[in-house]
Amino acid sequence: MLKKDLRKKYITKRNFISPSLLVTHSLSIANNLLKLPIWDFTNYHLFLSIIEKKEIDTAYILSILQGKDKNVIVPKIVENHLEHYLLTDATKLKNNGWGVPEPVDGICIETSKIDVVFVPLLAFDKKGHRIGYGKGFYDGFLKECKAEVIKVGLSFFEAEEKITGIFSNDVPMNYCVTPNNTYSFGADSFKSS
Repeated sequence: MLKKDLRKKYITKRNFISPSLLVTHSLSIANNLLKLPIWDFTNYHLFLSIIEKKEIDTAYILSILQGKDKNVIVPKIVENHLEHYLLTDATKLKNNGWGVPEPVDGICIETSKIDVVFVPLLAFDKKGHRIGYGKGFYDGFLKECKAEVIKVGLSFFEAEEKITGIFSNDVPMNYCVTPNNTYSFGADSFKSS
């Protein structure tokens, strides 16, 4: 299915998720992340949820990262790209025009220092391609990261067979985690948890 059609389909599906199911699914995704071999690194990039768009509540993942004493890095949209800031107790957050919580200021982190990126998405396929909101912020950011950065998508829904209309600048993920499954892309393809 084409990206634009899938984008519409999954925005509609997500709008029908109840508040209680959003909490349950977000917690399941966070728990499933613990099974991945990604916890021996230092710097983890985490998006902060847009509650109005019924995104996965990443507060549970944030708790895991803080409990493991990891550096948490959060994005800020500046003009047409992302900048990245260390999240500390002193970090002040403010919603931008799209409703995304962002750091007002703080310690800027170079993309080369990031080890793991938790990637927001609307839909994904069995090859690790994702569909976001269509602004291209994450594709640009992921291209700037070091080659070995681990990209982990987070989704309420299972994989589509194939997304058509993939562009050359689209960066595939290494994993995608749903409430019920973990997908691994590349040599060992899909794994059910």
